[in-house]
Amino acid sequence: MLKNIIFDMGNVLISFVPEYFIERMGIGGSDKELLLDAIFQSDEWPLLDNGELIEEEFETIVQKRIPERLYQAAHQLIFGWDDPLVPVPGMAEFVEECKKAGMGIYLLSNASRHQRDYWERVPGHEFFDGRVISAEERCVKPMKEIYQCLLERYQLKAEECLFVDDVQENVDAAIREGMHAVLFTGDVDAVRAEARMLGMNADYAQVP
Repeated sequence: MLKNIIFDMGNVLISFVPEYFIERMGIGGSDKELLLDAIFQSDEWPLLDNGELIEEEFETIVQKRIPERLYQAAHQLIFGWDDPLVPVPGMAEFVEECKKAGMGIYLLSNASRHQRDYWERVPGHEFFDGRVISAEERCVKPMKEIYQCLLERYQLKAEECLFVDDVQENVDAAIREGMHAVLFTGDVDAVRAEARMLGMNADYAQVP
């Protein structure tokens, strides 16, 4: 019987599209590509998620790669890409449905320590019973240790969990740890159907 649903965050609960973050600042062309390469596509960006770097250290690295006229834009992208957050349509409502159906709700996300600053602005955050953030654990998905961290910390049985992530490698790792898992492609109804097939009580859920 399904008892818990574990959500990824980026492109599951909220959109994470670096190109959009840059474009909404009115930046395009070669400057857009420069910022993409220097920040989001850099070798150091993943180090924020695994806790080896903090944003202040990363900003110093980025400034060495870009002209001074882009310093302010880079600062905003590093520290404020989440302002404003862009919810994934329908997901907050589904999280609430899961809670009403009696599910335990958990977050398992590759994210920097900055996540704690914007978490309370993520729609549906109030329904979560716990969360594990990679930077705080110094390990990232798809490493088995981060899945085990969540299961052990909240005393969850893997076979009673459904994991939802937008990256196939992370989904496969969850399955290896004994969880049910589904790849999220933007179709909330597909995840809802999977949860109900696994035994989520639909009596309390809002029928779409």
